[in-house]
Amino acid sequence: MGAHIVFIDESGFLLIPLVLRTWAPRGQTPIHRYRYRRDKVSAISGVSVSFKKRRRLGLYVQLHLKNIGHVEVCAFLRHLLRHLRGHVIALLDNSRTHKGDPLRELRRRLPRLHLEYFPAYAPELNPDEGVWSLAKRKLANGRPDDLSVLLLGLKRTFRRIAASPHLLRGCVKQSDLPPFLP
Repeated sequence: MGAHIVFIDESGFLLIPLVLRTWAPRGQTPIHRYRYRRDKVSAISGVSVSFKKRRRLGLYVQLHLKNIGHVEVCAFLRHLLRHLRGHVIALLDNSRTHKGDPLRELRRRLPRLHLEYFPAYAPELNPDEGVWSLAKRKLANGRPDDLSVLLLGLKRTFRRIAASPHLLRGCVKQSDLPPFLP
């Protein structure tokens, strides 16, 4: 069995539209009308790299209607272990939700799980940041009316990213990690 490295991060998606530059006729500024609501979807994802044969890439995502804490991080790590064989090396940022007793206990009970941490304030090293960039660009300039529409858009977007080795490889290569993919 081979080992897997999984680059993990979290992000949030609000019902408030993310507005990016768009084309419009000169003098006609596009206007996004929406109801101001602070509802959001929190997401945790991991870009996996398998080192067994062909350096296979994968994307794993879980969506939540509340903030992500220790419980959700532990659930995501267990989810990874159900899908990936062999040792799993999870690389995380230094968030408080990635440290503490629940994660120490999980690591103690699951010896094939290894947790490592990025240096402080180094998001440029995490390929999962590229996944968030792709997802937010895809959903930009949209105006979901409720959480169910936002969830549907997120699920479609993550399925599209996960199904594209080219996009996942781009996320890894755009990071400031030393090159390790062919």
